[in-house]
Amino acid sequence: MTTTIVRIASLVLGGCIAASMLSTPVFAVGGGGGGGSNTPTCKKGQIYDKRSKQCVKQQSANVTDENRTDYAYSLAKAGRYEEALAILDTVKDQNNAEVLNYRGYATRKLGRTDEGISYYLQSVKLDPQYAKVREYLGEAYVVKGRIDLAKEQLNMIKAICGTGCEEYQDLNAVILDPSKI
Repeated sequence: MTTTIVRIASLVLGGCIAASMLSTPVFAVGGGGGGGSNTPTCKKGQIYDKRSKQCVKQQSANVTDENRTDYAYSLAKAGRYEEALAILDTVKDQNNAEVLNYRGYATRKLGRTDEGISYYLQSVKLDPQYAKVREYLGEAYVVKGRIDLAKEQLNMIKAICGTGCEEYQDLNAVILDPSKI
């Protein structure tokens, strides 16, 4: 405990804490999807291995595509979009609805909205009942000023999981107030 406090105090002296410099995993903010808030984010160049429950070197990691996909989403939700894309590049099965959705999410958050939409549309083709991709596609349409298309996605989500699911509520909130993106 004392070592951790000393380590944090030394980082604070610089005026900010650089989470990626901490030796212990930093938990990502946000949830939903495969990654969720329970997947730690590791230092750059590492990946969280669910089996060993620790951060390991990315190059030597023998982790599943699902593990890599979940970890990439965790990085994206933590605002580490370029790193998320780099991890997604290591997934063997690139033609996967979640991989394409998370690639779209990270790309959109980097300001490349049209490119993000193209990934979302590929994901929808693979799994039309995947509510999370429809939420993010709707958000991208809001960014583009296409509220009509966002509302179409909202109606699709309603058909998939109703108005009580997180994806419906999140997209509806963004449609009502685009500043929530």
